[in-house]
Amino acid sequence: MDKYINMRFPEGKRKAFTLSYDDGVEQDVRFTEICDEYGLKATFNLNSGLYVPEGTVFPKGRIHRRLSRSAVTEHYNKNGHEVATHAYTHPWLEKLTPVNICHEIIKDRETLEEQFGCVVRGHAYPYGTYSDTVVSCLADCGIVYARTTKATHSFDIPSDWLRLHPTCHHDDAKVMELLEKFVSMKTEAPRLFYLWGHTYEFEDKNNWEHFVDICKLVANKDDIWYASNIDIYNYVKAYEALVFSADMSFVQNPSALTVYFVFNGTEYAVAAGECVKLN
Repeated sequence: MDKYINMRFPEGKRKAFTLSYDDGVEQDVRFTEICDEYGLKATFNLNSGLYVPEGTVFPKGRIHRRLSRSAVTEHYNKNGHEVATHAYTHPWLEKLTPVNICHEIIKDRETLEEQFGCVVRGHAYPYGTYSDTVVSCLADCGIVYARTTKATHSFDIPSDWLRLHPTCHHDDAKVMELLEKFVSMKTEAPRLFYLWGHTYEFEDKNNWEHFVDICKLVANKDDIWYASNIDIYNYVKAYEALVFSADMSFVQNPSALTVYFVFNGTEYAVAAGECVKLN
């Protein structure tokens, strides 16, 4: 029999679901409360150079309302959510010189890392645009994944993490159809649903119930892992770091995570640093 192997997510789950939302706006507070209610994890991409002054009062009817530094510090990075860069001042990165690109990313990283006391390695491209030069600069700045706005309508595990295309936007005409397919599908290969957007769009369109409907459809499934973007990146890289013996009779896990996979029909969970004999 030909030998085969399939990655499984933590606890042997076959599917993962993640959210990515941009700009650091007031509506993120309500969004996060809904995520927490349904057990979902999100990544919030912040422009730390665009925090509004403390006590800012926005004009009536203003939809895009950024948060102050204190509000950002209070609100994010709780309950397993992630903060990531979105460039310090939200410029068109591909229109900048490499030095200026790096400044936008490093300044954002430094500010967020000081603010939250953690290492920040994720990114979402402002306006969804990028170039090969931008991608190279991100890598030089220690960014390990960067989300675009190009919908794939697929559930494939990313292969180019610095050109990470999401499954779709929450207002995509096919979003509910795709979610229903994802939730109901039986799969041997690992699958990922990556949803993105801006939370102010729910207020703008007065359709918060749409996000609640998404949560109700995808939440509380035994075969889905609900994780932030960096959680999924770290896990996939830990799986890819597994070291197999020449005849594939042993596997060693050099990472700091327990890694799950199926080999020749048998499920394995290999703890950090462990070497396991395979059947």
